[in-house]
Amino acid sequence: MEKQLHLNLLPSRPPMAGGFQSGGSKMKMGPGRKRDFSPLLWSQYFETVEDVEVENENGNDISLTVACVCQKKKNKHELLKSLYCSGANGPVLLLLHGGGHSALSWAVFTAVICSRIHCRVVAMDLRAHGDTKVKNPDDLSADTMAKDIGKVVEVLYGENPPPIMIIGHSMGGAVAVHTAAANHIPSLLGLCVIDVVEGTAMDALNSMQNFLRSRPKTFKSLENAIEWSVKSGQIRNVESARVSMGGQVKKCEESSSSPGVSNSIEGVIAEEDEEVEEESNKKRMKEDDQEIKKESIFTWRVDLSKTEKYWEGWFRGLSVLFLSCPVPKLLLLAGVDRLDKDLTIGQMQGKFQMQVLPQCGHAVHEDAPEKVADALATFMVRHKFTEFKEGYLC
Repeated sequence: MEKQLHLNLLPSRPPMAGGFQSGGSKMKMGPGRKRDFSPLLWSQYFETVEDVEVENENGNDISLTVACVCQKKKNKHELLKSLYCSGANGPVLLLLHGGGHSALSWAVFTAVICSRIHCRVVAMDLRAHGDTKVKNPDDLSADTMAKDIGKVVEVLYGENPPPIMIIGHSMGGAVAVHTAAANHIPSLLGLCVIDVVEGTAMDALNSMQNFLRSRPKTFKSLENAIEWSVKSGQIRNVESARVSMGGQVKKCEESSSSPGVSNSIEGVIAEEDEEVEEESNKKRMKEDDQEIKKESIFTWRVDLSKTEKYWEGWFRGLSVLFLSCPVPKLLLLAGVDRLDKDLTIGQMQGKFQMQVLPQCGHAVHEDAPEKVADALATFMVRHKFTEFKEGYLC
């Protein structure tokens, strides 16, 4: 299998034959058929959104956006109150997204899992992602983000948090492991990691910058970004792309040029010789930049290329750390080839449960939310963390 890099800092399988291809090629949908790439609202999948303010050890405030789903309570006050009630509506599923994504990447999965088992869902935008605001957005170390998770749990539930199952995808999976290993969640029931393995991730980092440079810098509209995500194979589930891409991109500010484009231009200028042509080249590129600004109004929310110094810290030693977590563990992978030596041995020794979900890209929970929900629901019921809902046939 050819390994190529994906937005979430791990290899992703290329689009399936006959599926979507990058490069802006047209999709063959048949006569008179056109796929809908219009954005979907978060409210179709989550019941409410709360802004949670926490303070770290240095006194710097961080405001995180947390999307919550509770089965009975509807208004904000009652939802917060029900979250503080331990186990009233089942265990809490704490969902952590991958690099560059947001809590919205869990939207479709949330709707499915809540139809399977008795549970509550909390999906948060990690620091510097989505709508979260923080005084030091450049600090994306695994230790800092793990502490953020612990602080959010403390603010939401006080000293008596309900049973919590932490679930993370890619970078979020690494953060989930660091959070569990550091015991930041005292009521932790179990740990689920989706498509992140130390060996594969470390190998992929060498080519990550090249992948990031290959992405479009801007999009003409949110619909255009959604269409790109599907046709490129980043997200293979159109419904999920329609709700989650809004958490990956943002409107460009009119007062400044597109960050992705301007950085690219600066890099070109730096490499040019100081010749007579330099001024004309600069003028031409400024004109091109202004033209792009007029046409392209959306850009990426997170500049992942600037987080490179933290990549190794997210993944190095992750397999051993995962195996050391003293709770039931589930590893969901898009391919068995992603297993490294430590995990292979651990799996043979029965230290965790593993399930491979084929025909998925790296964004497993977006591509196949039903399969991920079924695997997680079965795992949680088997460990008596919760029960299937009446009428659901597993």
